Amino acid sequence: MNEPGKPRSGTVGAEDVAARAGVSPSTVSRCFATPHQVRPETRARVLAVAEQLGYRPNRIARSLAQGRTHTLGLIVPDIANPFFAVITKAVQSRARRKDYAVFLADTDEHPDDEYELAHTLAGQVDGLLLVSPRMTGDHLAEIVHRVPSVLVNRDAAGIPSVTAPSDDGLRQAVAHLHALGHRHLALILGARNSWSSEQRGHAVRFAAEQLSLKVTEFGPHEPKFHTGTQVADLALAAGATAVIAHNDLMALGVLSRLADRGVRVPDDVSVVGADDTLLATTSTPALTSVRIPLNALGERAVDLMLHRLANPDTKTPHRTVLESELIVRRSTGPAPRKDA
Repeated sequence: MNEPGKPRSGTVGAEDVAARAGVSPSTVSRCFATPHQVRPETRARVLAVAEQLGYRPNRIARSLAQGRTHTLGLIVPDIANPFFAVITKAVQSRARRKDYAVFLADTDEHPDDEYELAHTLAGQVDGLLLVSPRMTGDHLAEIVHRVPSVLVNRDAAGIPSVTAPSDDGLRQAVAHLHALGHRHLALILGARNSWSSEQRGHAVRFAAEQLSLKVTEFGPHEPKFHTGTQVADLALAAGATAVIAHNDLMALGVLSRLADRGVRVPDDVSVVGADDTLLATTSTPALTSVRIPLNALGERAVDLMLHRLANPDTKTPHRTVLESELIVRRSTGPAPRKDA
């Protein structure tokens, strides 16, 4: 027969913790499900015993008690894109540390699929993290009305968001190219209805105008490798000596096509990407890119969502804005001399 307060062999249960702490099993359950309903000294004693015995509350039972699933929905446009892959990994890691599971959905850059997936997940999770959502404002408002939501890499009035506008980094990129003697830039835009593409395009245009640089635009385009290979020929035909691509994937496509044509980078053409993913450091030549704090985007999004869930009556949406910066590598160099 077991001694009082000594756990039985096998899995430690709430009854074992209760016996050791001198409280009822229901008090143990409240300590984990609704801790604010338990006196601090009692809660501290129960948690200490639980830690000593290695007790872990049943997730399903606790979720039922709280009226929550302890799951978050994460919707991204393209998980194969390193930009979204890094954010996804950061979200999952942060959520796991906060004892939340994550349901992941990939829309493959289709706004209609994004809207349908958001509708489906809304009834199954405590909150939605929408990364670079492409859906219309009306659809977005409808989703946010159904389930607590946080936007990542998109800003919209009245909705909590975490963004890292690349304005500063892209202004640095344009100034960098200007200092190297470039006077004609090719700008490759990202996806239609992409908030970040609009912001990045505006930043490049504004900076170029301030420095009296010519900009030839291409797009909107799918932000993928093959797009860069297609646009590279057009940029050369336009006479641009430097290319600024919406993201690293497109920039790498440009590098690949230029190499195929025997165009030297950066001797003949300079190339700049954005996001500074791992690919930027492994390409040949290494890619000059605007660094976005991708891990921080994912982590802050989870923190903001959990704050939103813990404070459902908060009326003022919280906006977190992170900074960007230019990382110079070998893909940019002096503009070619006209008499060369």
